[in-house]
Amino acid sequence: MSPHYGDVIVVGSGLSALLTAKHLSKHMNVMVFTKSDKYENNSFLAQGGVASAIADTDTWQEHFHDTILAGCNHNQQDSVELLTKLGPGLLQELIDEGLNFDKDEQGRISLGMEGAHSHRRILHAGGDQTGRRIMQWLHSQVSHSVHVVEQETVVNILTREDRCYGIKTVNRFEERKTYYASHIIFATGGAGAMYSYTSNDPSVNGMALALAYQAGAILTDLEFMQFHPTMLHVNNLVVGLVSEAVRGEGAFLVNGHGKRIMQGIHPQEDLAPRDIVSRAIFHELEQGGKVFLNIENVMNFEERFPTISNMCRKHGISIEKKLLPVVPGAHFFMGGIKTDANGETSLKGLYAVGEAACNGVHGANRLASNSLLEAIVFSKLLAEHILMKPKENLLEPKEERTSTHYECTKTLCPLPAKRELQAMMMKQAGIVRHADGLQELKRWLGAYEPYWQELDRLEMSLSAEEIERILMLQIGHLIASAALKREESRGAHFRADFPELKEGWLQKRIDHQEKIKLLV
Repeated sequence: MSPHYGDVIVVGSGLSALLTAKHLSKHMNVMVFTKSDKYENNSFLAQGGVASAIADTDTWQEHFHDTILAGCNHNQQDSVELLTKLGPGLLQELIDEGLNFDKDEQGRISLGMEGAHSHRRILHAGGDQTGRRIMQWLHSQVSHSVHVVEQETVVNILTREDRCYGIKTVNRFEERKTYYASHIIFATGGAGAMYSYTSNDPSVNGMALALAYQAGAILTDLEFMQFHPTMLHVNNLVVGLVSEAVRGEGAFLVNGHGKRIMQGIHPQEDLAPRDIVSRAIFHELEQGGKVFLNIENVMNFEERFPTISNMCRKHGISIEKKLLPVVPGAHFFMGGIKTDANGETSLKGLYAVGEAACNGVHGANRLASNSLLEAIVFSKLLAEHILMKPKENLLEPKEERTSTHYECTKTLCPLPAKRELQAMMMKQAGIVRHADGLQELKRWLGAYEPYWQELDRLEMSLSAEEIERILMLQIGHLIASAALKREESRGAHFRADFPELKEGWLQKRIDHQEKIKLLV
């Protein structure tokens, strides 16, 4: 088969992408595309573990309840049931295939505690290196069966007859290529790198979501961006994540005077849901104070958390002083490309899985360590769904419009730098939002609307990096629009001008779908 034709194209290189590719590659030809290096993704950075009710004292029903509670009842309950009920069995399948997790002295899998969980149910690998260990194991499993194309950015989804049938890419040499497949899967992660403070890899910036939107797929729940409470903060920069597992082992948050900031805020104090902890830190910072994670109660910190320990040493933070300076940062996007539980989107031939997808499993606020479990469960369901479909013939590629370099860029205002966009998103669409700030953000972003409205015509005149910035501006505009429309506070979405949760918004979703433009 030609390298430009395949059964399946997977866009993304994280856990959802590779697990889906692994399952499908036994029966289909699969190509994986990533715009960066195959190890540059959020899954590889993941310090936290995999949440799963595998203990005899735990049940999937209790995990289900914790997930719904953390998600502020905005979850799709059927998706949560699939996650929590199927999770233990599918996780065991990977363990049986050779994936190892940390064990205690008796040889049993160690189970950690994290925020908003009612039981110790978090599996880790290599302490705080869970994502790295899983991804290294997974690459060893797929290296001979899946073709991974690195440093090649998808810049367009090709559609015809209400379905997608291929992608257009730009590689690091600015060469443009076209690939065709019966099934296109987006497993690109969310949009955390839209913000100046983030735990995300820089590649996870929402551009893929905007691409899906431009192709006609429905996006939903874009107002729900989760902020992780504890990002290591050095010289006014975020330098990495301090896992929630640290608080699960006894660490607690204090202000510059040593006062515990979560006491009296929530019954679970430092292990409260992430949105609550992040806002408590935000308010301390807004008053000009500083916040530290006190680790004096964490036994064998350097052995238990080697990645965090190395990060502290690298940036001159003394572990011996037991105080790690922290701020909240954008972490996980509950919104994304709207799918059902099988990964089907509103556009035939296009699927989404993992953080890029929104099947409602996380509601308004993801429960800690449910993301890796999400990848394990829904990648398997997606692969099984595709394999059960009747084999479809590839659409005959149509002649691509060979637009010359479109000159309207000369009349447009210059594109802003990424850091300017990230700062605006952090300020106006961050942890605490207000109509005034969101409207200002929309006006600022709206000045660049001609770029994304004319992207089909401009594409040949732009570099991959410029296309990426334009798509980031568009997804930012959609996030601001959704946040402005939801006039309540629920989970990760907090409006200072509408600080209460409203029953009228219960289970209501804000969908976005582009009106398909007729190209002439």
